[in-house]
Amino acid sequence: MDGTVYVILPAFLLHLGFSGLQIGSVIASSLLGSAVLTLSVGFWAHRLSPARLLILSTLVMISTGIAFGLSSPFLLLLVIAAIGTMNPSAGDVSPFLPLEQSLLSTTIKDQDRTAMFAAYNLVGSLVGAAGALCAGVPIWIALRAHHSTQFGYRTSFIAYGISGFALLVLYSRLSLASRQTTTKKDRALSPASRHIVLKLAALFSLDSFGGGFATQAIFALWVYQRFNLSSSTLGVIFFATGTLSAISSLLAVRISQRIGLVRTMVFTHTPSSILLIGVAFMPTVRWAMALFILRGLLSQMDVPVRTSYVMAVVEPTERAAAASITNVPRSLAAALPPIAAGWMLDKSNFAWPFLICAGCKIVYDFLLLWQFRNIRPPEEQ
Repeated sequence: MDGTVYVILPAFLLHLGFSGLQIGSVIASSLLGSAVLTLSVGFWAHRLSPARLLILSTLVMISTGIAFGLSSPFLLLLVIAAIGTMNPSAGDVSPFLPLEQSLLSTTIKDQDRTAMFAAYNLVGSLVGAAGALCAGVPIWIALRAHHSTQFGYRTSFIAYGISGFALLVLYSRLSLASRQTTTKKDRALSPASRHIVLKLAALFSLDSFGGGFATQAIFALWVYQRFNLSSSTLGVIFFATGTLSAISSLLAVRISQRIGLVRTMVFTHTPSSILLIGVAFMPTVRWAMALFILRGLLSQMDVPVRTSYVMAVVEPTERAAAASITNVPRSLAAALPPIAAGWMLDKSNFAWPFLICAGCKIVYDFLLLWQFRNIRPPEEQ
C-alpha cells in the first residue's frame, strides 16, 4: 500500500488546499516519525522478539491509515504523519525494515545473501509498483458511485490501514526462531562494528539528504504542478518505474558477483543521478517521464546490494541494530529537504530540487568508493 500512498498523498493535500511548503512539511513529518520508530526498534530488537515488534509496528500502521483518512486539519495531519508509519518515498523507511532484514539474513549463507535480498527487493518493488498502478482505482470507484474525489483519496488511506490486518496474520505465522530473544548481556553493536556502521550511516545520510529533495511524493507534486497529470496517469508511470526497479534487483546480483558489492553500489547509482538531472531539463512531459522511467532501471539497483553489505560487515546478533542505525540517519537526513523542495516548487516549476538531489548523490558515490573499497564482505575475501 506504500505505492498507493506516495501517489495519493500530494494529490490529497493539494485537494485540501495546502501549499507546497505545507505538503513538504507533512512529508518531512512522516520521515521523522519513521526515523524515531525505526531507531526504537533497532535498539530493542536484541531484547524483544522480532515477531512481537513486527506485530506492534503493524498495529501502529493500522491506526495511521485510518486516522489519516478521517482527518483534514493541517496540524492534525502533521501529527498523525509524525507518529505513524506512512512511507512517502519509494524506499522502505519504516520500523519493519531492520526486523525483516535481520531475520532474513540469518536464514542463508554468505554467498547467497545478496541474491536473497535481491529477491526481497524484487517482491517489494513489484508490489509497490502494483500499488502505484492502482492509485487511481479508489477515485474512479468513488466517482462512479457519485461520491467526491476527496472521498476516493480518503478511502485509499483507510485501505492502507486495513491492509495491516493481513500483515498481522502473516507475522503471527513466523517461525519459532523469530520469537526468541537474545540475552540482556548482548550489546547492540561491538566497538569494531560500531566504527564501520557509523561511517556507513554518515554516508547513507548524505545520500538520503539528497534523496529527500526528490522523494516519490515530491516528484508527484512537481508533475502535478508542471504537467497537470492525473493521479491515474502518474500511477502508471510509477508502475513502469517500479517494475524496472524490480528487474534491476536481479541484475544487481550478477554485477556484484563480478565487481563486488561496493563498486556495484557506486557504478549503478551515479548514472541514475545523471538521468535525474536530465529529467529536470526536459521540455515536454513525454521526454521527462521517459527519462524518469529509464532511471528506474538504475535508481534502486544499489538497495539489495547495500543491505547485503551492511549485514555482512557485522555479527549476526548485531544485524537488527546495524540495519536500524544505518537507516534511521537516512530517514532523519531526508526529513527536512521535502520542506525546502516544497517551498522551491511554490516559487518555480523548474525542478531545482532534482539538481540538488543528483549533486548530493554523486558526491556520496565517490566518498563511498573511497572509504570502503577495501572493506570486503566474507564472500569476496
